[in-house]
Amino acid sequence: MRVTRHPYQVEGWGVGELWLGDGRVVLAHDAPAPTPLRTPRGTPGAPTDTLAPELSRERDGFFEDLVQRLHRYFAGVPVSFAEVELDNAGTTPFQHAVADVLRHVPWGEVVTYGELAELAGYPRAARAAGTFCARNRFSLFLPCHRVVGAVGIGGYGSLGVAYKRRLLDLERHAAR
Repeated sequence: MRVTRHPYQVEGWGVGELWLGDGRVVLAHDAPAPTPLRTPRGTPGAPTDTLAPELSRERDGFFEDLVQRLHRYFAGVPVSFAEVELDNAGTTPFQHAVADVLRHVPWGEVVTYGELAELAGYPRAARAAGTFCARNRFSLFLPCHRVVGAVGIGGYGSLGVAYKRRLLDLERHAAR
């Protein structure tokens, strides 16, 4: 599979990058501060929301559509990424079930880790659902920020709880 890296920037939210291959999202990463992105070999990349012409032709505007949706999302417009194809190679049946449930947690709503596990068909696997969320490589496309602890907000991987709260606040205010 040929994989291409596509950085983008959203005013006030920082930068991110999408790694695309064969019309699927292979990796999605957000960074809450505008810092230089790095390729796997450590080469600095400039964050941008425009594409080099040779990269923009992939799958008839697939990337442009994703970036437009991301901009709408961060502007507070309810957006769904449920139909975006993700590269889930190497996932277990449990991980696949949890991902499927996550893709359909609606904008502005939350579930607990226990509810996520139960909805996925694994009612005793709340901690495993939390581990899945902590390792989620498809930020926003699998909206783990919408999963909270039974008695608190829970974590949000490398982006941290403050970023999770900010995403939840964005969705709550827009849902009104």
